[in-house]
Amino acid sequence: MLTLYDYPRSSACYRVRIALHLKGIPFRREEIHLLREGGEQFRPAYRAVNPQARVPALRLEDGSVLIQSPAILEWLEETYPTPALLPAEAGRRAQVRAAFSLIACDIHPLNNLAVLTYLKTKLGQDEQAVTAWYHHWITEGFNALEKLIEGPRFCFGEAPTLADVALVPQVANAERYRLPLTPWPKIAAIAAHCRSLEPFARAHPDAVSAPSTR
Repeated sequence: MLTLYDYPRSSACYRVRIALHLKGIPFRREEIHLLREGGEQFRPAYRAVNPQARVPALRLEDGSVLIQSPAILEWLEETYPTPALLPAEAGRRAQVRAAFSLIACDIHPLNNLAVLTYLKTKLGQDEQAVTAWYHHWITEGFNALEKLIEGPRFCFGEAPTLADVALVPQVANAERYRLPLTPWPKIAAIAAHCRSLEPFARAHPDAVSAPSTR
């Protein structure tokens, strides 16, 4: 069985959980708490799994380990092709990958825990400044994404794709930082519809860990 090294609120982990549930792939979770006692990700036992000391990591049945959510998701798509999370036509696949990358490569890296911690501890920014930074980069990304995606139920077409897999966790991040979704009605509608589906609901942070560990 696959083992996912996971933290509930990590949007990169959230993406992988969604894809695993959409594809019906059995897996076990090993939680790596990013905030407990300086961060479990920095302990030698986990660095032996992932030298980058980040989540997610996916241990395969042969014992090898994959890191970085885009690579993990591509491996899942290639290894478990049904149901597909990329369209059959090359142009449509490129559209989905572009929307996914806008979130995973442009918005998320600027707002992940390592960056926010650096802003606070090394650059001396207060919570208000950090929140403004967070809102700015989500707003920049969502302004473009709203124009690129189709809706009304999914980002592209009539079934979930990797774009939806990335979108739902990023919306959760926006909500956690109290950024209203009013300017982006398509994003809001797609996220609401996806969350009504069992694979997305099972992957939600609240569904995978007790409140005391989040």
